[in-house]
Amino acid sequence: MILAASPGFSFADAYAIGIAFGGIVILVAIAALSSHSDRIYSPAAVYLVLGAVASAGLHLLGIDLLSPIEDSTLIEHLTELAVIIALFGAGLRLDRRFGLGRWRSTSLLILVVMPLTIAAVAAFANLAMGLSLGAAIILGAALAPTDPVLARDLKVGPPGKGDSNETRFALTSEAGLNDGLAFPFIFLGVLVAGGDFNLFTDWFVPDVLYAVTVGIAFGFAGGHLIAWGSDRLRRAGWLRPRFDGWLALAAVLAIYGITEIAGAYGFLAAFAGGLGFRRHEWSHEAHGRVHAGADLMEDVTELGMVLILGSTVTIAGLGNPGLAGWLLVPFLLILVRPLLTLMAFSRSPVSMRERLLIGWFGIRGVGSFYYAAVAINAGVLAVDEASRIYWTIVLCVGVSILVHGFTGRPAMASIDDAEPG
Repeated sequence: MILAASPGFSFADAYAIGIAFGGIVILVAIAALSSHSDRIYSPAAVYLVLGAVASAGLHLLGIDLLSPIEDSTLIEHLTELAVIIALFGAGLRLDRRFGLGRWRSTSLLILVVMPLTIAAVAAFANLAMGLSLGAAIILGAALAPTDPVLARDLKVGPPGKGDSNETRFALTSEAGLNDGLAFPFIFLGVLVAGGDFNLFTDWFVPDVLYAVTVGIAFGFAGGHLIAWGSDRLRRAGWLRPRFDGWLALAAVLAIYGITEIAGAYGFLAAFAGGLGFRRHEWSHEAHGRVHAGADLMEDVTELGMVLILGSTVTIAGLGNPGLAGWLLVPFLLILVRPLLTLMAFSRSPVSMRERLLIGWFGIRGVGSFYYAAVAINAGVLAVDEASRIYWTIVLCVGVSILVHGFTGRPAMASIDDAEPG
């Protein structure tokens, strides 16, 4: 039992060490967030290193790390919160009007690149890694979505700053939508792993047709309604502007919870909620304050999630995927994502330079751990396959945080500098 205080001399107390380390982590995080705009590293890369230090420290103190199997429910709920906050913030940033032509890049990434990525990763996992078909589909679906939590340097600016930069818009909108649209494929993998099922009645109708449609509808309507209601409360003097920053958290929790109660995809609702909120009185000054609140919460959850997930890493765990699992990392990040993007954008007006950047910055992150935890909690995977899926995701996300984190700012700066005006 770890106590906050003990009688007599008490040195190197594990609880006190944890408190001190937490303070140091926050100080380092503040420094990283304050200076990352002038450096090539991303804050997530710093957090990942801190997580590795925490893992080593926990091991030395004899404290058990989180287990991807035994603690999958905790991992699921922690990552869930981080992702929905980031999804709402992503939707809140996007000012672009709706229309197939205006959202063409997003459509190509969602409708072409993502399903083909799932298929490619699933084929590799099945043939090269030896995973069962159901487990392979789950791994493909978990790794296909790009991440809204970690893509700090790639996003469009705050509300009202415009999203004319096609690379930033494509990556932000893709990260907002594909985290929810990966769900049907996760559930398809679960059904395949579980055995006999009807593709139409057990999967397409409930997990595709219903859950996607209702998720988007509930989210967009809920975001617009909350924006309208908060505006009325503000005018009546019942909501002080200094609390607008908390609206992002209140809105996304309400929208997500109600959508999940209805059996639809809360991730899609969270993103659509941000879009709906933003589209109520475009020029309202409250949007800036709400975005600032969402941005702060994203910073906190990014720190917490990368630190916690990084602290679970062990040398033994990294060997779990085997050689094939390690090879999946360059296969996905260097071959599959870039090549599929170039193919999908072959007839697009987007410049070759932007296509290459969109293809390169398929950053993987916190959402992948969420999907892995959901699949593990479904109880259809063998322990060995569940463990291999989790640790393969650790490899992909870790490498993505480092390589994309260190290349993101200079690459996007080159695009921003090339824009007219």
